[in-house]
Amino acid sequence: MEPPTSPVDGAVRRRVLALLVPLVGALLLVPSASGATSPSLVPQAALSPGGSNNLDKLAKQIKALETKYGDDFAQLRDAKWAAEQAIKKSKTLQQDLAGARILVAQMAASQYITSGVDPTVTMLSTDDPSGVLDGATLASHLTRNRTAKVNQIQSLINQQDKARKEAESKITDLQRSIKDLLSQKSRMQKLVTKYKPSSQVIGASGLTARLVKARDEVDSRFGPFPVIGCLRPGDPQDHGTGRACDFMESTAGRMPTADRVAHGTQVAAWLIANASRLGVKYIIWRQRIYDMRSPGWRGMSDRGGITQNHFDHVHLSVF
Repeated sequence: MEPPTSPVDGAVRRRVLALLVPLVGALLLVPSASGATSPSLVPQAALSPGGSNNLDKLAKQIKALETKYGDDFAQLRDAKWAAEQAIKKSKTLQQDLAGARILVAQMAASQYITSGVDPTVTMLSTDDPSGVLDGATLASHLTRNRTAKVNQIQSLINQQDKARKEAESKITDLQRSIKDLLSQKSRMQKLVTKYKPSSQVIGASGLTARLVKARDEVDSRFGPFPVIGCLRPGDPQDHGTGRACDFMESTAGRMPTADRVAHGTQVAAWLIANASRLGVKYIIWRQRIYDMRSPGWRGMSDRGGITQNHFDHVHLSVF
C-alpha cells in the first residue's frame, strides 16, 4: 500500500503543475529542427500549393477575365466560393484540434500531480499528427473523460485532414476551370463580338431587349410557369443588370413534381439548342451549369437549399 502524499509532496506537485502545463502547451507548438512549426497545428490548406494565397491569385485571374470580356463567369464564381468554404472549414477544424490537444496536455500534466509522470506528454509533443493518439497506451493512462477527449482529437484529426484535402481539390477544380476558359479565348471573343451589349429598355422593367425576347419566347412555348422572376435590383450579377430570368417550376422552396422536373429539363435543353439565336450566355438547372463560352454541363457547389441549388427553377443569363 502506497503511503499518503505528504503536505510537502503536495506543494511540490502543485509547483510542478504550474510549470508543466505551460511547458506542455509549448511542446505542442515547438518548432521542429528545420524551424517549422508542427504541421499538425498549422492550417494545412494555408501551406499547400492550393491554399488561400493561391486562391487570392486565382480570384485576380477571374476579375481580369471578367474585366476583359465585360461579363461575369458564374461557373468560376461558384468554384471560388466552394474553395473559400472548404478552406474556412479546414482552418476552423485546425483551431478546434489545437485547442483539444492542449486540453489533453493539461490533463496529462494534472495526472502527474496525482500519480507521476505521464508518458502521454511525450506522445503529445510529436510532430506527426497521427502520433498524437495511441489508443491502447493513452487509454491506460487517462480516465474515461480523458479518453473521450482523446477520441475527439482523433476524430478532429481525421476531419481536418479530409477538409484540407477537399480544399485542395476545390482549388484544383478552380484552376482547371480557369485553364479551360483561357483555352477558349477565341470562342469567347467571337461571342463578345457577336453579342454586343444590349441596352436596358424603359417600359420593360429594366430588362434588356435581348432578355425580353428570350423570356417571351420561353413563356410562349413552355408557359405558363408558376412564376418568372427577372430583375433583382442590387444583385451584383445578371439579375441586377436585367440580363437574367428564373423560370420557376415550383414555389415556396418546394421540390418540383416529377412532371415539372421533366418540364424544366425541356426548357433547359431548348435554350441550349437555341442559344446562338437568342444570345444565351449560360443556363443553371438542378445544381449544374451550362456555359456557352465553355460548353457542357458542369456540377456546381451545394449551397444548402432547393432554390439556392436551382432545383426549383431554370436560370437563364443572356449576353
